[in-house]
Amino acid sequence: MERNHTIMQFFEWHVAADGSHWKRLQEAAPELKERGINSVWVPPVTKCSPSDDTGYSAYDLYDLGEFDQKGTVRTKYGTKDELLEAIGACHEQGIAVYVDIVMNHKAGADEKEVFRVIQVDAHNRNEDISEPFEIEGWTKFTFPGRGDQYSAFKWDFGHFNGTDFDARENRTGIFRILGENKSWNDHVDLEFGNYDYLMFANIDYNHPDVRQEMIKWGKWLAETLQCDGYRLDAIKHINHNFIKDFATEMTQTRGENFYIVGEFWKPDLAACQNYLDTVDYKIDLFDVSLHYKLYAASQGGKSFDLRTLFDDTLVKSHPLSAVTFVDNHDSQPHEALESWVSDWFKQSAYALILLRQDGYPVVFYGDYYGIGGPEPIDGKKLAIDPLLYARYHKTYGKQEDYFDHPNTIGWVRFGVEEIERSGCAVVISNGDQGEKRMFVGETRAGEQWLDLTNTRKERVTIDDDGYAAFPVNGGSVSVWALPD
Repeated sequence: MERNHTIMQFFEWHVAADGSHWKRLQEAAPELKERGINSVWVPPVTKCSPSDDTGYSAYDLYDLGEFDQKGTVRTKYGTKDELLEAIGACHEQGIAVYVDIVMNHKAGADEKEVFRVIQVDAHNRNEDISEPFEIEGWTKFTFPGRGDQYSAFKWDFGHFNGTDFDARENRTGIFRILGENKSWNDHVDLEFGNYDYLMFANIDYNHPDVRQEMIKWGKWLAETLQCDGYRLDAIKHINHNFIKDFATEMTQTRGENFYIVGEFWKPDLAACQNYLDTVDYKIDLFDVSLHYKLYAASQGGKSFDLRTLFDDTLVKSHPLSAVTFVDNHDSQPHEALESWVSDWFKQSAYALILLRQDGYPVVFYGDYYGIGGPEPIDGKKLAIDPLLYARYHKTYGKQEDYFDHPNTIGWVRFGVEEIERSGCAVVISNGDQGEKRMFVGETRAGEQWLDLTNTRKERVTIDDDGYAAFPVNGGSVSVWALPD
């Protein structure tokens, strides 16, 4: 029987910019496999501007740390050869590699160009607030360090529909580029009237040459790296029809098992449903709704009703399309979407994504190994490892929920014959110490279960009817199971 699948997001915002991260991944691969991680999401692998950027200021998508550009050969994370070695090490362990790709914008242009624009209102991009005028913008990408290797495509202002800096006047704004067939893309998020524009030089997916080049690049990257899937960045700002075409082309070229998940950062469930319908379920989505529920629970303490945790979440409504997570590089402290799940609730939050039957869960590098930067945060490996163990060895079979108290909830996984000693009972409290009487099966009568988190030291004996009262400490989680 196939074991449960788990992703690790193998980076956080402040990973040291020492060019050693691909080596870190290569070295970590055997332990990740041992912990039950069977796929990793790696940061953007392409050259950025500046070169030590986390990966989202994309400069040259064909430079994977191979060419001397922007003052360096390597990227923040290492060289192309080191990346290939790390992917090979993961594959040796049976770990799939999903590469983060940035297709919304380009940064760090090589030359300026003069072109006509209209400035738009930042809060309503459909509202013009100027007459047409000329600016000098950073929009010409010639890639002098790479030349024409892998692709001879050069970018100019005609391939973009917006930018945010006028070098002639040394001022910022949101400037919509004018020209034939130029406008914001339709089929994007409607926040701010039209949310096509996010940052830097905004790629115009109404342009047929752009669509063709980006699909060609997507195929080249997957072939070059032999990776197993993509994480698509910022897709609410990209023409949804292009994303559907891109995903279709990738799976037709790489096979149906080529996995794609999109960052559609909207907690609104209806918007997620509409997106999945538009892209014809070609990709999965991160469950942003659940993330914000976990954040709210961590902020609310005892006042948060745990029975409502999964209401209006993607994992509840569309379990086969939901990638669940507790935190990531954007939600970590001081980043763009800061909504950090508090320490006291972190282990419980991971139990809620790792030990249930629905969703494809992600463990965040920053939670597991810790966060660097000006305000470091210690990793929670010791709290997460028992949950990874339980996910890999215990959480199989039918699930029965006991979401019947606002401060103490639980569920049972009944186990399967194919995995010996599988099955478990999970109890979470956001208030006082409590217990949950739950049915685990009459065949379990007389078994003595212990708490895999090692929070509770006693053993619980299953009674003749297959029930037991499973205790939990206040503000904590316990995972009860038959010891191996």
